Amino acid sequence: MSRTLEDKQAMVTALKEDLSESQLALVIDYQGLTVGEIMDLRRRLRPRGMVCKGAQKTLRGSAIDGQDNWHPLTELLKGSSAFLLVKDDFSGAIKAYQEFQRVSKKTELRGGVMDGRLLKEADVKALGDLPSKEQLMAQIAGALNALAAKIAVGINEVPASLGRSIKAVSEQDQGSAESDATA
Repeated sequence: MSRTLEDKQAMVTALKEDLSESQLALVIDYQGLTVGEIMDLRRRLRPRGMVCKGAQKTLRGSAIDGQDNWHPLTELLKGSSAFLLVKDDFSGAIKAYQEFQRVSKKTELRGGVMDGRLLKEADVKALGDLPSKEQLMAQIAGALNALAAKIAVGINEVPASLGRSIKAVSEQDQGSAESDATA
């Protein structure tokens, strides 16, 4: 069953919209994946803010046309390709794809584009090695908590130190008063 021109235009529009909302676009070769494996891939990627979009090469090309930020993707589009579009946490999303790739051994990462720059497979792996958004937030929260604890200890230490100093002076005055009285 062939698609009508309106269907194709709607697909291109939807793909352009998805691209405009994405920070990173990866291109994979998904030849040899079964429908169940593609569904599994999509299920793994969705919680990480990544969507898998497969479309005809001409439709993918039409969606990229006129978008300078995504133009380098044209170099990666050959054969049975799919877009993996990352909207939020690219490190966690890349890790989810790498886990699927490790298990299925059927997909091949061709590369990606981020901020108008073509990324090779090694670049994408380097991005995947970065801490995820949740890990970064936990590290920042831990650092802020440690800083707050140090400030609280410092603030508490000022009156305590002052109190010890006053007590020492008082004891010294009492000691000198007692020695004067005995002399």
